[in-house]
Amino acid sequence: MALPAAYLSEDQFTCSICLEVFRDPVSTPCGHSFCQPCICSYWDGGGGGRGAKSYQCPLCKESFRKRPELHINRTLKEITEHFQQMANSSLPIDGRVREVEHHHQPAVSAPMRPAELPNSVLAEMKTRFQQQTAPGKPHAHLSDSVSSPPQSPNAPLAFQAHPPPPYSPPHSPSEFCPSLPQCPTHLRGLEFFCHSDNTCVCSVCVETAGHRGHRVVPAEREWHIQKSQLGVAEVDLKDLICEREGKVEEIHDSIREIKAAAERERHEAVSAFSRLISSVEQCQAEVLEVIDGTLRAAERRAQSLLTELKEEIAALQHRSTELSQLALSEDYVLFLQTFPALTTCPQVKDWSRVSVSPRRTSEVVLRTVNDIMENLQVEIRKMNEVCQRSSSAKSVPRGNPKVRRVQEYAADVTLDPRTAHPRLIISVDGRQVHCGERHQLLPDNPKRFDRVVCVLAHQGFSSGRHYWEVEVGGKTDWDLGVASQSVSRKGKFTVSPAHGYWFLSLRDRNNYVFRTEPSTNLTVNVRPFRIGIYVDCDKGLVSFYNVEAKVLIYTFTGSFPDTIHPFFSPCTNKSGQNEAPLIICPVAVAE
Repeated sequence: MALPAAYLSEDQFTCSICLEVFRDPVSTPCGHSFCQPCICSYWDGGGGGRGAKSYQCPLCKESFRKRPELHINRTLKEITEHFQQMANSSLPIDGRVREVEHHHQPAVSAPMRPAELPNSVLAEMKTRFQQQTAPGKPHAHLSDSVSSPPQSPNAPLAFQAHPPPPYSPPHSPSEFCPSLPQCPTHLRGLEFFCHSDNTCVCSVCVETAGHRGHRVVPAEREWHIQKSQLGVAEVDLKDLICEREGKVEEIHDSIREIKAAAERERHEAVSAFSRLISSVEQCQAEVLEVIDGTLRAAERRAQSLLTELKEEIAALQHRSTELSQLALSEDYVLFLQTFPALTTCPQVKDWSRVSVSPRRTSEVVLRTVNDIMENLQVEIRKMNEVCQRSSSAKSVPRGNPKVRRVQEYAADVTLDPRTAHPRLIISVDGRQVHCGERHQLLPDNPKRFDRVVCVLAHQGFSSGRHYWEVEVGGKTDWDLGVASQSVSRKGKFTVSPAHGYWFLSLRDRNNYVFRTEPSTNLTVNVRPFRIGIYVDCDKGLVSFYNVEAKVLIYTFTGSFPDTIHPFFSPCTNKSGQNEAPLIICPVAVAE
């Protein structure tokens, strides 16, 4: 709140460390204020018992185990800057104002110097400011930093402990003042303000029955007071804006951190799988080398055996040739001399036990590899399950292309007030409905539901395909779907397809069911903000979609015996916890 410099002194805005006007003032938990650089330098330099792992206030010596997190005291900063601006201007600092006494006739007050206000105005300004900040103490640090010395009877009324007595308006009409806006009834100046009716009135209005006994104050004084409160509202708004801008920056920082972390995780995952693939490839090469080595050894052994067999076969064939020639010889002397040597059984190798068996020396290695692969596949399945759970819990599923197709059948749906339960309040355009606190006085008719807080749409469908979307927001309970035109509207009824109701329900914020007998419990991983309802009358099909996530929630297929109408129930408001409306939204075809 902006205060006139005439009632402030530079001592009230002086840092007790540097003895200068505050620069970026901050407040400690004990309530004292200092320049941010001063208190930080004080603590960084070992002041306040830092060696004992505690920090002290330079004024009251209160110790803090943990170094307090300091934030700029924006209210004090605003007041300090405003004080400096006024101190540097031509306004007198040590001036005093004079009270303006009101009599039955307007009194001529002493001329006030620039930036001076009547004492009663300043006193009431301070009183209202104190009343405004007392309940939640949003500006409690202001009273700690801008304190005034003990008051004396001669001190300015702007800082006295008690507010001035309420103003009593004059009992006789004031003289005509041409500079003031005129009262349209009495053609008098609007010089007073009625708090009871929150309007400006003239002196004659004050005496009439319309404003007699009301709290009436001079309009100029009320103008000064309310204008002074703009500073407080502006500071509060700046604090709110700063807080939200800080949150925006915090979210941007979080996104940057998430992106950086995702990049690191991506690099680590690629590196880990690359190492795994490299190890598998190296193992594969070693196994293949063992297999090739086994093959080469078998080939060498077979080649050696073949060479030996060929040599023996050649020797035996040579002897067979000699025997054939001996049989044709006519020289009996040669025959008798040669026959014993040729008919003696030659020394040959026993090949009956010689074989080249398939010696699979890599069998042990292959068995080991198979065992490793089975274990690896088990671990990969576990990893896939973890990834799927993480994706369901933290990320939005990929869009379903079917959502775009059903959105092409968008229908113009509006609510029918003639069917609405008496507690339901429907907007003028017929696209919003919420539950009120009490029943409304509405005409009873055969179409109106009198027991269940629900409403049907004007539009009815008996053929073709139709689609509409409803915003459910953060509601804790709701029902959406379609109902047959012939359903009972009076008393309590059973909801199920067999009784002409096909709708999806949410209860207690997290429990989703489709109303069958018994109800079909549904698992919804991503909480929907907007529900899409699609019906195919010819196929007896009704489907529900999460519009933002572009995923199907549930589909029911049966048959519709007659015309069906969109069904809406915002449910009871649960003492304000479920008071948000259901809103029929225009359909935007997804890309």
